Amino acid sequence: MAEQTIKYDAPTVEQEIEVVSTYRLEDQARAVVPKGGFDYISGASGEEYTLKQNNESWKNKGILPRVLADVENPDTSTSILGHDIKVPFIMAPIAAHGLAHETKEAGTARGISEFGGTIMSISAYSGATFEEIEKGLNGNPRWFQIYMSKDDDMNKNILDEAKADGATAIILTADATLSGNREKDLLNKFVYPFGMPIVSRYLTGSGKNMSLNNIYAQSKQKICPADVKFIAEYSGLPVFVKGIQTPEDAVLAIGAGASGVWVSNHGGRQLDEAPGSFDTLEEIAKAVAGRVPIVFDSGVRRGEHIFKALASGADIVAVGRPVLYGLALGGWKGVKSVLDYFEKDLKRVMQLAGTQTIEDVKNARLFDMKK
Repeated sequence: MAEQTIKYDAPTVEQEIEVVSTYRLEDQARAVVPKGGFDYISGASGEEYTLKQNNESWKNKGILPRVLADVENPDTSTSILGHDIKVPFIMAPIAAHGLAHETKEAGTARGISEFGGTIMSISAYSGATFEEIEKGLNGNPRWFQIYMSKDDDMNKNILDEAKADGATAIILTADATLSGNREKDLLNKFVYPFGMPIVSRYLTGSGKNMSLNNIYAQSKQKICPADVKFIAEYSGLPVFVKGIQTPEDAVLAIGAGASGVWVSNHGGRQLDEAPGSFDTLEEIAKAVAGRVPIVFDSGVRRGEHIFKALASGADIVAVGRPVLYGLALGGWKGVKSVLDYFEKDLKRVMQLAGTQTIEDVKNARLFDMKK
C-alpha cells in the first residue's frame, strides 16, 4: 500500500543569523517550524521537569574568575580519540533534522563543514542517507550513533555501512530503549513526515507516518554490557555509551569495553524527574578517573556551560537543540552562525576566567553556589 503523503512545510531559507543568545533562538524557531516538528525538537517527557533541571543545574556551580592571569586570545583547541579539533564541542546526535529544515542532516553537515574543526554525530534516526550527509560534510570527521536492531545481522549491516561512510567511533544510546512520555507528541499525534533510510531496513515501513513509540518498539529494547562488547569487537571502532547518569553505569560501561562514556539524560526526553545532567557529571568523572574520555550533553546553551562542564570532568561537550534552531532559521548558514557563537562565547568566558587553554579550563576551580 502506498504511503500517505503528509504535508510538512519545513523552513527553506538559507541565511546567516545573529545569535545574541541561543535561548532566544528557540522562540525564533518556534515561529517558523511547524508546531508538531517544533514540539518534537524542543519538547521533553512528562511535565518537563528534567528539561528544566538541565537549564537550572548550571546555576549550582559558579565560575571563579582569576585575574593577573596574563591571558589573551585563548586557545580552544583540543583532541579526542585521535581527532585534533579547534573547539571542545561537537554536534550531538539528534534524529530527524528535516523537521527543522528541508535540507535535513545534509544542511547541518554543511554548516559543520564550513565551520571546520569539529565532529558531527550522525543519528541512526536520520532522515537523510549517508551519501546525502557526506555531500554536506565533505570529508569532515563523523561519529555514528546506533539504535540497535533486534537482529544482530542487521546491526552488522548498519555498522558496516557507517564504517564505510567514514565513522571513526560508534555511539550506543543506552537510555532510550523505549520512548519517554512525550506528552506534546501524543497531543499532536506526531508522526515523522519522512522516512529514516538508515534504520528502515529493520522497520515495518520506512519510518514515514510512524510515531516514535512505534519506531522504538521495533528497535532493540534489551540493551546490556554484551552489546557494548559486540559493537566494539565487530566494528573495531571505539564505542561511547550514551545516557550515563550514574558512576556505577560509567564503571559498568568501561568494564564492558567502552572507549568513552557520554553523560546525558537525552535532553530531558526520556525519564522525567531525573536530575539535571550537569548535576551528575562530577561524581561520574571521579569514578571514570581519566580512564576514558567523557562527552557531556543536555542543556548546553552558553560558553559558561561549556566551561563548567569541562571544569567538572568532561573532555568534550556536545550541543544539540541550538544547532537545529540555527538550521531552522538559516539552513547551513544558520548552523555555522550557532557554532561561531559558541566558539566566540567560550573564548570570552575563558579570557574573563583567566584561562588560556582547554587544559587550564579543566583545571579551573568552580564555586559551590548551594553553600
